[in-house]
Amino acid sequence: MKIRVIVLGLLLVIAFLIFAGCQKRTSVVFREPVKPPKDYNRQLPPGELALRKITDPSQIPDYTQACADTDRLREAIANSLNHMAKPSSRKVYPYGEITYQRAVRSLRELEKLVALRLSPQKMNEVLRERFDTYISVGCDDQGTVLFTGYYTPIFNGSPVRTDRFKYSLYKPPADLLKGPDGTILGRRGPDGRIRQYPSREEIQNSNALAGNELVWLSDPFEVYIAHVQGSAKIRMPSGRIETIGYAANNGWEYQGIVQKMIADGKLSTGNINLKAMIDYFKTHPDEVDGYINNNPRFVFFRFEKGDPRGSLNEPVIPFRTIATDKTVYPRAMFAFVSVALDRPVGFVLDQDTGGAIRAAGRCDVYMGVGDHAAELAGGTYREGRLYYLFSKPDRD
Repeated sequence: MKIRVIVLGLLLVIAFLIFAGCQKRTSVVFREPVKPPKDYNRQLPPGELALRKITDPSQIPDYTQACADTDRLREAIANSLNHMAKPSSRKVYPYGEITYQRAVRSLRELEKLVALRLSPQKMNEVLRERFDTYISVGCDDQGTVLFTGYYTPIFNGSPVRTDRFKYSLYKPPADLLKGPDGTILGRRGPDGRIRQYPSREEIQNSNALAGNELVWLSDPFEVYIAHVQGSAKIRMPSGRIETIGYAANNGWEYQGIVQKMIADGKLSTGNINLKAMIDYFKTHPDEVDGYINNNPRFVFFRFEKGDPRGSLNEPVIPFRTIATDKTVYPRAMFAFVSVALDRPVGFVLDQDTGGAIRAAGRCDVYMGVGDHAAELAGGTYREGRLYYLFSKPDRD
């Protein structure tokens, strides 16, 4: 936001798959790759961006099929335009040769194009004529991107602690320091020095967040799932559903836990999925902390109205929102996902980030709310290509 050579390779793939995510992500059903696993988290050289302009028209994908499905696409574009209207959005541009003005103009032209309701063939023609296409360099400089999925779970909860609901999700603490761009700096000590914020284990073993509880859940592993996914729907005792969303984290890098569970013989490589993990911890609740504390990243939440929001503070839309590494990809922009998934994707907007999505070779697709979305997200692990569209500069 995954065996000597074969076994080790498989374990690495699995390590990338579990909890790929906003602060989030869970990619939890696995298919063995036909080829040896790639280093999907390969970092780009300093200063290098993830996108490369396509100059050979024959290399531009055919968008016709995607043009036949524009459901909620205008809504997703409008969310990106809303983000781009915020002064803070200007700070991340230019992105290579893409200026802020060109980025905004691209979104506006795409919004108008979708509104015309052209035939798929005609819309494909217009896109190829009026827009430049950029391809992700991927994990191997050949365009290979690993696509995984994330979702919003629904849990029972309570606004107060009870005998049943005794595991808390927390609000951001007052001593958490952020930089102007939202980067977590740590916390200031009594001597005035800024130090790294405590890890998950340190937080859980202290009582430092007492009084900062946001909502209480009945299962400690559900708390962890919310941390990995970055949002959740909470069904209160009254039946009311509240949305909680990502607010901040403690500044530590995300570390997956599945590899440790496999090494300890708690899970087998033939049965690695979120349900297997939930079932294991249901029968071994005393082991939850021992495993989740291997991930030092701790997430803080806030109540939100309406749909869950991504890192741009705009609503995420199923199969229209993707999460990428915003240090190498252009935030809020219009993209095309070329990958064979159980549910076709097509056109998307880059509106979110993920704790484990930290390279050009990774992309997370948001798949919705609840159990069905969890199944879809868990079954998403495929290589594909990722393209971005910008209006041609000669249209200025």
